[in-house]
Amino acid sequence: MKYSTVYVGMDVHKETFSLCCYTNEKETAEYPQKVDAHYSKVINYLEAMRFHYGDDVLFICGYEAGCLGYSLYHELTAHNVKCVIMAPTTMVVPKGKKRVKTDKRDAALIARCLAHHDYSPVHVPTETDEKVKEYIRMRDDHKAALKKVKQQILAFCLRHGCTYDGTKNHWTQAHYIWLRSLKLSGLYAEVLEEYLIEYEYLVSKLERIDHRIEELAEADEYKENVHKLTCFMGIKTHTALSVIAETGDFKRFADAQHYASFLGLTPGEDSSGESQNRLSITKAGNAHLRTLLTEAAQSYTRGQIGYKSKLLAKRQEGNTPSVIAYADKANERLRRKYYRLTLKQGKKANVAKTALARELACFIWGMMTGNIA
Repeated sequence: MKYSTVYVGMDVHKETFSLCCYTNEKETAEYPQKVDAHYSKVINYLEAMRFHYGDDVLFICGYEAGCLGYSLYHELTAHNVKCVIMAPTTMVVPKGKKRVKTDKRDAALIARCLAHHDYSPVHVPTETDEKVKEYIRMRDDHKAALKKVKQQILAFCLRHGCTYDGTKNHWTQAHYIWLRSLKLSGLYAEVLEEYLIEYEYLVSKLERIDHRIEELAEADEYKENVHKLTCFMGIKTHTALSVIAETGDFKRFADAQHYASFLGLTPGEDSSGESQNRLSITKAGNAHLRTLLTEAAQSYTRGQIGYKSKLLAKRQEGNTPSVIAYADKANERLRRKYYRLTLKQGKKANVAKTALARELACFIWGMMTGNIA
């Protein structure tokens, strides 16, 4: 039989890859094999399969997005092997059968989805975007570590009867001076000192990293778009650069709704017949960006409609009048929407913020694709 295309499903793990072939002519997975987790083993497997399918056959490999990131994709592509990274949540899984999960079956499922196009491919970022994305996520990991240390310090003080009675919030300059002034006995003083040393180290490190992010945002490929996105309330350099690096090409989304779906901010649905049942958001997309935009939506929950702070006006300087007008329209609309949802319709605050994050994502898509009319 003459074969033109063979689809190779790869169930990839840290130590091993499970491989198999699938053709539309036979419609069955065959030649399963488990190999060591290295791209050269995949290439050797493909060369061996030419004995069965012919020297002129085209191999298309695919694997689920996961722990390997984009490394296997880049290694195979560099050796002229066509490869696809598949979004797991979009793959069609057979229903109605008892589920038996093995690496062999998973590889066969991947190969079948690949052949039938029952999946959505994962966007592979440029090398620059990938580096910036990893740097920003590293910064967020340190931010989470700082939050944990703050909680540990407050819990330690509470356990030992040290209650801050200042008029200002925690982690202000006054609160830090109060922490330094505490007189604890013996080993307790050493414990607090170690906590504060860790706190000071992380604060200093985050300041240095944030300064580096500001420098990265000034690169030629990011500067203009970052400047545009910071016209929105709640979006500063860190969030703007994250949105650009994580998304890549905004024009790959047909419209704003598709971009909101990419972020997992669209509501789910469980409808049957005449009944329609709306669910909570799908959370099936980029969790990192979804979190950032939800945090950005907090800025619309306070203040007067139409009011523009001096800091926001300064961030908007240098942009074209059309860009500033588009951002101002979005800022006013989102703030008005929050008050309408919470005060008139009685929606919970978190539900309203999620709705704002979804609409903010749509405005961002419009800004980045030039649809600002």
